[in-house]
Amino acid sequence: MEHHPAADWLAQAAGAAQQQGAGNLLRVVLIVMILGCVLTAWFLLRGYKRKDD
Repeated sequence: MEHHPAADWLAQAAGAAQQQGAGNLLRVVLIVMILGCVLTAWFLLRGYKRKDD
């Protein structure tokens, strides 16, 4: 069986990722997603407002 340094590196990286957890990147992605949904809802619902002049 041949030795693959890249495969060893990937296995070590996967093991370290499981120990560290999701981290800050997941938090940033979730915050941006929630803010984007809120802004999109505001933009879409703004068009349905009726003016009673």
